[in-house]
Amino acid sequence: MLQSSKTKGGLSNFFTVLWQAIIGKETDYTTISIRKAIFLLAIPMMLEMMMESVFALVDLYFVGHLPNSSNAIQTVGLTESVLTIIYSLAIGMSMAATAVVARRIGEKNPEAAAKAGMQTIVISIFINIIISVAGLIYAKELLLLMGATETTALQGTTFVQIMMGSSMIIMLLFLINGIFRGAGNASIAMQSLIIANVANCILCPLFIRGFGPIPAFGLTGAAMATALGRGIGVGYQIFHLVRGNSALKIKLSYFKPHWEQIKAIVKIAAPAILQFVIASCSWIFLAELVATTGGDHGSAGYQTALRLMMFFMLPAWGLSNAAATLVGQNMGAGHMDRAQQSVFVTMKYSVIFMACVTVLFLTCGKYFAAFFTTDDQVKVVAVEALRILSYGFILYGIGMVLVSAFNGAGDTWTPTKINVIAFWLFQIPFAFFLAKYLNMGPIGVFIAIPVAEVGITIAAYILFKRGKWKKTLV
Repeated sequence: MLQSSKTKGGLSNFFTVLWQAIIGKETDYTTISIRKAIFLLAIPMMLEMMMESVFALVDLYFVGHLPNSSNAIQTVGLTESVLTIIYSLAIGMSMAATAVVARRIGEKNPEAAAKAGMQTIVISIFINIIISVAGLIYAKELLLLMGATETTALQGTTFVQIMMGSSMIIMLLFLINGIFRGAGNASIAMQSLIIANVANCILCPLFIRGFGPIPAFGLTGAAMATALGRGIGVGYQIFHLVRGNSALKIKLSYFKPHWEQIKAIVKIAAPAILQFVIASCSWIFLAELVATTGGDHGSAGYQTALRLMMFFMLPAWGLSNAAATLVGQNMGAGHMDRAQQSVFVTMKYSVIFMACVTVLFLTCGKYFAAFFTTDDQVKVVAVEALRILSYGFILYGIGMVLVSAFNGAGDTWTPTKINVIAFWLFQIPFAFFLAKYLNMGPIGVFIAIPVAEVGITIAAYILFKRGKWKKTLV
């Protein structure tokens, strides 16, 4: 009887904390138990990242059932590869926002946190004006540069123009969520992505296939739906910023450029952006290498595998973001040992999650691929890519937590240096050697990816244990 009561009490407490994580509640993450803090932050962050990956999967599903789907899938995949540059900028800025906001919240200075968050938005608006104009003008050239055929480039030009032209929306979606995460309010970040995805799931079939007075826009409709869906999500974020019902109280005066604050943010953001640009450029090169050695079917299969991989990897990234917030806030509160312990506890959960994903991909990869394409040649490549990529998932999960810990501490240079060596000095030459010189084609590219990620994890672990990140000033 006593055991039954304990079990019921444990379940009741679990669901209470789960509900708290989903709806959001003001919590001091520097004082509660580390396990509870990770749980409260990680659940909404994992759901948030999963929702982000749904955008590409929804597009991939609907365009994968269009006539000449290999061209459409290739366009979506190659565009996503180009957009990773924008994602890199957005993620880099959001990391800087998370690090600065978390440190100020840890210091119990919410006004300074709000001011810093708004300055990151000012910087981002300026950057994205340039990107949007360039994307609108050079859309076709970008696809051709990525290895697309002339036919694919012609079909996908409008798609790229819409996606690149709406880069401001992408940036704000990532950035404002980074601000909320730094403040410890991960639930609003999650909710904005859920709303954006629901809108995208409704609009995608309407715009792609047409319905009633709405014409069938085909591939272009996927871009229209995604841009509009993300825009609705950003509207939800802005509503909560203006409403001021969290630790962050926003005033219009906070948007006036404060040059000293901007310089401090750029000092953190620049290497963070470079960190992901380095990785993104590597992914772009690999995508081009697969397209040139594997043709349209090889490229479409690789892009399908990547979208599937990211769908399962992004929740792990969300989990690692919990470590970034805890490191930043605990450093702000002066709890260095607690900051380090948060990383190792998060790492343990990441290993468990990634082990499950590995088993899932090795046993069900063909079913996942079949869901997104009916082309047998594309499916064969996708299944092989999933099998090879999954071998490095567990160590990849550990690496993500460690990299997020560095970034949460504001030490964005360390993971940037690791990325230069792992991606540009090793992964790209290794992939080129296997694909071209050993004539392994796309298989060589697939092998190079997990090998490089293992190297990143080993290097990050050694440098984290040395502890220089604890001396970073933000």
